[in-house]
Amino acid sequence: MSGVVADLPELRIGDGLAASALVEEDQGMDLFDRLPDSIILVIFNQISDVKALGRCCVVSRRFFSLATLVDNVSVRVDCVISDDTSTSSSSAGSSAAAGKTRNVFSHFARIVLCGIVRPIHALGQILSSSTTKRLSYAESSFSEVSHHSPSEVLKKFKEIRRLRIELPAGELGVDDGVLLKWKAEFGSTIHSCVILGASSVLSSSSLSAKFGNPNPAPDLCGEEDNASIPESFYTSGGLKLRVLWTISSLIAASARHYLLQPIVSDHETLEFLDLTDVDGQGVLSMNRHQLQELTVRPVSASGSSQRTLMPALSMRLWYAPLLEIPCGMVLKGATLVAIQPSEERPRETAGGCASGKSSDFSCVLNAFEEPYSSAARMLTERRSYCLEMNSF
Repeated sequence: MSGVVADLPELRIGDGLAASALVEEDQGMDLFDRLPDSIILVIFNQISDVKALGRCCVVSRRFFSLATLVDNVSVRVDCVISDDTSTSSSSAGSSAAAGKTRNVFSHFARIVLCGIVRPIHALGQILSSSTTKRLSYAESSFSEVSHHSPSEVLKKFKEIRRLRIELPAGELGVDDGVLLKWKAEFGSTIHSCVILGASSVLSSSSLSAKFGNPNPAPDLCGEEDNASIPESFYTSGGLKLRVLWTISSLIAASARHYLLQPIVSDHETLEFLDLTDVDGQGVLSMNRHQLQELTVRPVSASGSSQRTLMPALSMRLWYAPLLEIPCGMVLKGATLVAIQPSEERPRETAGGCASGKSSDFSCVLNAFEEPYSSAARMLTERRSYCLEMNSF
């Protein structure tokens, strides 16, 4: 008897489950039905992508009822489709104009009207829930392509807490090699905006080889960098270009905010919202308190334009002719601008703006990821300059 027992194969828990699964499969039972709803909901929240969740919805009634209960959703706008033939030609013309007028402030209106208004109009049609607009969020399904705006797609999801929308590109056309990034926070109006820009991004190793100097800053700057803005910054169009960057970024941010109203009003459970783009150019963020503020206090539109009215703004600007950051990148004409509504600005101490960090712009250091976070930190250690901007 003992010999017979010794010849029996060793039984393991996994073998038992596998055998049970084979039996249930033979009986036509769906093993997924054995999972509790809470586990499936965790899986769906990990998926987050709205297109993948949409495919899950058509699998079964159970999947449909659970997929629409997820609290973490990500919407990627794949493309913009338009039957307006003038749009493409105008966009191409605006890009050419932007390239020719970088330092020509007299063409500011042309750049803003053609280079900003057109993309903002397209953004409005992307995010709008109106079925009569042709610019839309394109969602692929098998061999067919159906077009839906994010507002339409998200209507079925009633428990969203975290929402991320990614646009196919940034609204601001910049030349190759130019760095321009911004991050803005809004409630019913702007709370803060941080802009980081550079006229060009270079490699420290290539500069060292070119100038035969491990510290090529004097060769590039042409003068001693004493943490003050050089006179050439004002005379060569550098300041005008930074003003253009600032106004363009604020217009893009206010347009995104204005067009998010329908989504926010349809989803009272929202606690965090991020509207970004594939290029990583701009990010608009709203937390729970800011979302509640938008719900309670409606947005004030800027005239007839589809963007939020900007209040009077207080700005601080930091500038470095050449900024080398730890990752080996060198930012030429590095500029950092921190913006807040003037009414929220603390009273200035005697003597005006001072050098070093400022507590009223603490959001600056957390606005960007590395290596740009290091660039922002290094710039805030330099002398800052105060500017004011009227409501627009």
